[in-house]
Amino acid sequence: MKAIAITRAATAGSNIPFLSAIELPVPVAAGHDLLIEVKAISVNPVDTKVRAGFTGDTPRVLGWDAVGVVKSVGEAVTLFAPGDEVWYAGALGRAGSNSEFQLVDERIVALKPRSLDNASAAALPLTAITAWELLFDRLGVQEGGNAGDVLLIVGAAGGVGSILTQLARKLTRMTIIGTASRPESQKWVLDAGAHHVIDHSKPLSEELARIGVNAVTHVASLNSTEQHYAQLIAALAPQGKLALIDDPETLDARPLKAKSISLHWEFMFTRSMFETPDMLAQHQLLTRVAALIDDKTIKTTLGEHYGPINASNLQRAHTQLETGRAVGKIVLEGF
Repeated sequence: MKAIAITRAATAGSNIPFLSAIELPVPVAAGHDLLIEVKAISVNPVDTKVRAGFTGDTPRVLGWDAVGVVKSVGEAVTLFAPGDEVWYAGALGRAGSNSEFQLVDERIVALKPRSLDNASAAALPLTAITAWELLFDRLGVQEGGNAGDVLLIVGAAGGVGSILTQLARKLTRMTIIGTASRPESQKWVLDAGAHHVIDHSKPLSEELARIGVNAVTHVASLNSTEQHYAQLIAALAPQGKLALIDDPETLDARPLKAKSISLHWEFMFTRSMFETPDMLAQHQLLTRVAALIDDKTIKTTLGEHYGPINASNLQRAHTQLETGRAVGKIVLEGF
């Protein structure tokens, strides 16, 4: 089968080819695994992070977002059958979706939304899982609840922010404030459902005052947490909640004490990495998100379609993602 793999360490802006087309044997499904023929993929920061840390001699297939068709199933599979159209993010420790065929555990897979084409659906799985777990599992927000609470989403125009804004607006009673610094990204955030958008390149206290908000109860810090950390603590109300998904070099928890602010980390690969007893929750939440898509409650976050899945297009996608200026998700489709 065709696959695109990382073959050397390189930064995205170096113009050195770091992805190559290779041939691999088609894997065989066993146990809870599905063998899926990949139809479309999207690119996430985890791809660039894994690529940046690559040090081995063995090519590694990246990719943690896909839509495809089930070709065969392992003997323990009960949720799917050959021919099913599915979507998923996959597991960090296994070969990724930048290949014609991929093995994925059925417990982290769901049927794709019927109303979306493959490219539009491929934009969503990883970010939808991250956003759902952050909002409901980590921050403890209640569906239909939290009236009077205020959620500040830092980096609301990105992949996770785009779907988190929609979920929070449609499924809770919170006031949603998204941050974005450019006119096009600010419009994107408002279109996703934020009540307000503020500029994170300016002092957050001044921006919040501009929209008449004295304090927020919940923060989802999706990027640049170190840069904004002190401002986020200042913006949070006593007994507020701060959740993050990025990788700050240092994070001193002591400033959180005076306000009794709780700190929450979201990593959507935790369940698959440790095969937790509630691993099936990702199948269930992806099923729920598909239903929300099909009933028009939420929409795809596809930003740009980069064409077929090949080494040059994927390298271009990595480079664009690392500029920090991508709005929505970058998707590729077909080999």
